[in-house]
Amino acid sequence: MMIPLKDKIETELAKASGISIISLVHDLIIYAHSIRSSDIHLDPAEKSLRSRFRVDGVLRDTFSFPKHIHSEIISRIKILSGLRTDEHQAAQDGRFRLNVEGQSPLDIRVSIAPTYYGENAVLRLLADRAENFTLETLGFSEQNRSIIAKAVNRPYGMILVTGPTGSGKTTTLYTILKMLNTPQVSIVTIEDPVEYAVEGVEQIGVNPRTGLTFAHGLRSILRQDPNIIMVGEIRDAETAGIAINVALTGHLLLSTLHTNDPATTLPRLLDMKIESYLVASTVNVAVGQRLVRKICPNCRRQEKITAAQSKNLAEIFGLQPPHDRAMLYSGKGCADCNYSGYRGRIALHEIIEISEPIREAILRKATAREINSIAIAQGMITMMEDGLEKALAGITTIEEVLRVGHE
Repeated sequence: MMIPLKDKIETELAKASGISIISLVHDLIIYAHSIRSSDIHLDPAEKSLRSRFRVDGVLRDTFSFPKHIHSEIISRIKILSGLRTDEHQAAQDGRFRLNVEGQSPLDIRVSIAPTYYGENAVLRLLADRAENFTLETLGFSEQNRSIIAKAVNRPYGMILVTGPTGSGKTTTLYTILKMLNTPQVSIVTIEDPVEYAVEGVEQIGVNPRTGLTFAHGLRSILRQDPNIIMVGEIRDAETAGIAINVALTGHLLLSTLHTNDPATTLPRLLDMKIESYLVASTVNVAVGQRLVRKICPNCRRQEKITAAQSKNLAEIFGLQPPHDRAMLYSGKGCADCNYSGYRGRIALHEIIEISEPIREAILRKATAREINSIAIAQGMITMMEDGLEKALAGITTIEEVLRVGHE
């Protein structure tokens, strides 16, 4: 499917005139979806409109469109998204759905903004792939899976997932929701926006224009008699305060926070004016994660670790040197992975379970560094340890682990 579509787009672009904009936009989206793109960037330049696809977290140049069809392509996207075609000086956000043959419909989120060379467009392809994930396929180790399982079996409290934008936090929350989704419980979510439809779950999208913020939506949700609540993100002190009270009053609450690691999550809640005793008594676990690219299984190759490499790895990761029979892996590059050597992504994790010593540390308002030290002493697998384990297992490369380790 992939090659004929690419050829079709290039053939259409080669025409001197009579380019079908409707077909071009449709084929561009379907082609991007077929090669597992999460985003399409349409960037105007002085003499062309460049398209780039984000595949496995990395942007790649794909096509260059002639400048004379730039405005027509943007207009077509606006029409599909229900946006104003006569507005060219303001940013606009929209959404539409595209049917994909033999698959579930593809939801597409659109952002258009005026730039120096005209309007650009970024299309987020919200493929409903979360339904196929399990904690194991997301990359959770056996030890970390058991910690999550223990936390979700508690009737109340908070499960927090942290990491930078695009680190798979929402997918992790959806996967946990899927584990919890039974006819015996009521699950309600408030999200910005709703990314995947989950059968049996009441999902609400925030809408600032009508005053439906995370905080106001969370108050409304409590009148819906839920057992489990998912809040897309705790962004401010108001939302944090309500979320803590919800978790205290017999509800299981799942949410995300933008912090660098799980240890920082706990002091961050204190910064949001939450009392330390409330944080200590409501948070069950804090999960930190980053995404790394997986080695393409079709062109994966291995080589034995040398003594020098083993020593270097031990120094970089602060661990015991890998055993002398250990292997390192990489992808040579093939048609399957578009010659990148990588295909797909997996998460590296670091999970802090709120034990009694950590609870005491929160109560005395300990620093993130001290909380992290206590967690390591209690056997927490650090993100770098998790990454090294995955690299030695041939799932990813050392380079990828080091790349996200510096984020």
